[in-house]
Amino acid sequence: MKNPRGKRKFEEALSDLESLVGELEGGDADLDRALELFEKGVALAAECRARLSEAEARLKKLEAEADKGPAEP
Repeated sequence: MKNPRGKRKFEEALSDLESLVGELEGGDADLDRALELFEKGVALAAECRARLSEAEARLKKLEAEADKGPAEP
């Protein structure tokens, strides 16, 4: 499921990545399939890192705003 910004949820991307890793670790994939899984895994890992970076930036922004305190009238 995608969120309102059109991006897949972090948890879904992470779950997909874990599934790929599991399939690779199983050792049953032939070379072509293993390369395909690895490529998808690299893309999913990058997607997860980007989502975490976005979340971290939002948290830092919220913390900075909270540290300013209420605006003086």
